[in-house]
Formats: sequence, C-alpha cells, structure tokens
Amino acid sequence: MKKHLFSALTMLFGVSLLSAQEVVFEEYDLDNGLHVILHQDNGAPVVTTSVMYHVGSKDEDPDKTGFAHFFEHLLFEGTKNIERGEWDQITAANGGRNNANTFLDRTYYYEVFPSNSLEVGLWLESERLMHPIIGQVGVDTQKEVVQEERRLRTDNAPYGAFFEQILKNLYTKHPYRWGVIGSLDHLASATLDDFKKFNKTYYVPNNGVLVVAGDFETEKTKKMIEDYFGPIPRGAEIKRPNAKEDPITETKFAKYYDPNIQIPAILLAYRTPGQGQRDAYVINMISTYLSSGESSKLYKKLVYEKKMALQILSVPIDAEDYSSYIVGGLPVGDNSIQDIKKEIDEEILKLQMDLISEKDYQKLQNKFENQFVNANSSVEGIANSLAENYMLKDDTNLINTEIDIYRSITREEIMEVAKKYLKVNQRVELEYLPEQKDAN
Repeated sequence: MKKHLFSALTMLFGVSLLSAQEVVFEEYDLDNGLHVILHQDNGAPVVTTSVMYHVGSKDEDPDKTGFAHFFEHLLFEGTKNIERGEWDQITAANGGRNNANTFLDRTYYYEVFPSNSLEVGLWLESERLMHPIIGQVGVDTQKEVVQEERRLRTDNAPYGAFFEQILKNLYTKHPYRWGVIGSLDHLASATLDDFKKFNKTYYVPNNGVLVVAGDFETEKTKKMIEDYFGPIPRGAEIKRPNAKEDPITETKFAKYYDPNIQIPAILLAYRTPGQGQRDAYVINMISTYLSSGESSKLYKKLVYEKKMALQILSVPIDAEDYSSYIVGGLPVGDNSIQDIKKEIDEEILKLQMDLISEKDYQKLQNKFENQFVNANSSVEGIANSLAENYMLKDDTNLINTEIDIYRSITREEIMEVAKKYLKVNQRVELEYLPEQKDAN
C-alpha cells in the first residue's frame, strides 16, 4: 500500500517533507448551526463534498438498535426532488461516485466529483438533509438490504460476530455495548414514526459538519453553501448518552460458538481511553508495535518464528467516549488458544517491564509519520480527517499537528501506558470457538 521509495524519502527528509504537507483550511458556522470546513487544493480538477453527522450506534435506544446504520442506507432512497433510484444515476451522470459509512459515534456521507460538478454534490447533500422521504416503501426496501448485509457480513461470515461479542462483554452500561448493524428484530418491529423521529432528531444542521475539499473557488462555493444549506432550519439540541462504565477489575471470561469456523480463536480485549486523549495515541503505538503487520512483534514471533499461529488479529477501535484494543490469534497444528494467549501475555509483560529498543522506537515513529503523510495524500482522505478531527476530537487542526503528538510519545510513556491499561484483570478474554456438532 505504501510505496517503499516514498517511505524512504519520508524517513530521510522527515520534518521538512511533513511541513510541506500542511493542510490549509477555513471553517465557520452557518446561522442554523451547520459547521463548514473548506480546504482548497487546485492541484487536480477534483472535489469532495461530504457531510458527517454526529450520530452513530451509541445514540440509539437500547430497544431500537441499528437505526444509525439503517439511515446510512435509507437516505439514498430519494428526496422530494430526487426520485427513488436516481441518486446513483445523478452522481454517475456527472462523473462522480458516492458512498457512506457508519460507526459508533458518527455517520458519514460523501461524493467525489470533477470540480465542475461541485454544485451537484452540494445540492445532493442539502437534499438529503432538507427533503428526505422517510416512506414505507423505502423503509421496507432497506430492511431487506440490511438483513442481507447482516447475513453476509455477520451471521454467515467466518468470525463475523467477533466485534459484536467483544462489545457485548466489554461494555455493560454504555451504548457501545451493541454492534453497529444492530438488531434485525428491532428494525423489523420499528414503525415508520420511529424512523421519522430518528431523522428529525439527528439529521439537523447543528448536528453536522460539511466539508468541501479540492478544486473550487472559495467565495463562489461559500455562496452556494449558503444558498443550499442556509434555509434548512436548526434542530433541537441533542441529548447525548452519558453512561459511565465501571472499571473492569477482574478478568471477564466469555465464549462464543460460531457455526462458520473450524479453527478457534482467542481474543483479548481491553477498554482504553477515548480517541481524543493522549493515552489513546500511546495505545495506538502499542498496538502497532505488538500486532500490526507482518513485522510486528507478535506476528513475527508466533507466525514466522515459532509457527504457533495461523494468524494474529489486531483491531484497535478508536471511538469518542472509550476506545478498545483487541489482540488475539488463531492457533495452528497442536497449539491451543491458551498457548497463543500465553505468548501474547509474555510480549505484553515485556512492554510493561522494559523499554522498547531505540531501533523499534524509531521504526514506530517512521511508521506513524508515513501513515500521517499517506492519510493527507488525497482530498478525499483530507475531507474525512477534517470532519472527524472537528467532530470527534474537537480540534480540526489535528490534521496538521497530530503527528507531533506521536513524535512526543516517549519509550517510558509506552511502558507506563502498557502497565496502566493492559492488565490481565482489566480485560475480556473471549474464546471464539467452532460450533459444537451434535454427535447424534
């Protein structure tokens, strides 16, 4: 994914190259509360229009889960001025593409167009916000789509339920405790009024951030934004969930039987700080050091050297209120999941007792600097970063300064954070097992 030459140049020229990558942006609010961020880059005739809404699975009623993800689908159904099925046709006819995604804290919609179609992108997103049709036909259609998506990605996919199972055991009070796709039973029993209420609550200007990034004329674009989004009325203030989790003080053991697998897995999950906190950045460095990529400590040791594991799993989950670090593996041969757990714990203990080497520390720094440059290498990536930094980390300029946080993290800090959060008695141990077959 990353080109070796570019990586070498990044390491060689370091700060001077990164400073050349500074992202210049302007941000302001419309009267209705919509936050606007503009990043002008006339290097290529391409523009991204995107809107991120501060609504994810954590904002759902515990008895009506899956709504945030459902709306990611539903709001492509059409509006008062866009017929059902025409959204993608309009995008394609103007040389563009679109997509959307949902996670625990936010939902993100975006289009990438040739710059002469910028107005189309702004119109589409203003239509989604101002004139959505929340009708029974669209709801019924998207219920079937989401049902099929769950079957493909979760119910019938090998290891597809691990994310839900981890959340279920890692959280008991906070609404992170259910999966993003939610319950199909909840969606099936939901009424049209339920969906209309969700839309009215969360799809309002004061709950969103509009980003335009790429090739455009600033003043002309500001006028279009005011014309298309300015008339949309402000919504009521939103009450956020404020549930606090009690600390995990004893290891939580859990098992899940997956009918789609033959090889068991062990998953160790730790609850860690929200993504805007400094310790969360340190955890990301620890995750990369231990289990990200084939050169990481665990992969190299267990897959290459000892040949104990078929695969090492590493899933850092960055989220607004709490983050999570999940590490685990699939054994191979006569090795068991307990053998894998023992080896993982040995490497974590080393982190807690000794400083990582200067060589490994520099390798980490190089990786994060390369990732930083790569993330800002396209207007599409820049648009996403600007929205997330503003909405979930409360600092849009992290797009330029986040690398300084990683640079300032010391080897001593890595050791202390590992001691603080990666304790055996502060984790969930999930045995993810093949479904037991009835001998009869």
